[in-house]
Parts: sequence; C-alpha cells; structure tokens
Amino acid sequence: MKVLYFAWLRSKVGIGEEEVAPPPEVSDLGALVAWLKTRSPGHAAALADMAVVRAAVNQDYAGLDHPVKAGDEVAFFPPVTGG
Repeated sequence: MKVLYFAWLRSKVGIGEEEVAPPPEVSDLGALVAWLKTRSPGHAAALADMAVVRAAVNQDYAGLDHPVKAGDEVAFFPPVTGG
C-alpha cells in the first residue's frame, strides 16, 4: 500500500510517501489511520485530528469507514479552500 502525505502533513511525518504493509486487521481507513499513528511521533502528530485532514483512496475522497487493501494508494492532505 502506498501512502502519500501532502502540505503540512508531509512536514510533520517527515516524508512525502511510503510503502506500508499494515497488519491484516487493518481493513478500513480509520484502522489504517490508527495503525499509522503508531509508526512515529510525526505520524501521530500529523494524523492527530482527522477533522482537519482529508483522505483519498485510489484518488477518490474517502471517509474513515472506506475499505482499504494491499495495492491501494492512500493520500492524506489538508482541506482545500479557494475562491
């Protein structure tokens, strides 16, 4: 599974992307976030408040209940605003 981090999330985690192999019990985005938080203090800080983080699975916006599996691309980024 490829995980991408954008903007300030990349700064907190310290990398822009990584390949991960979560344990089998990680079957949805919420479980993936919980597991990623255990990887480092930077991961924990970046994903501490999911109210200010958006996620996409295979380039489609996804909620925390969205299923994830090996081979997926998961991206985390701040909400985009504009006008």
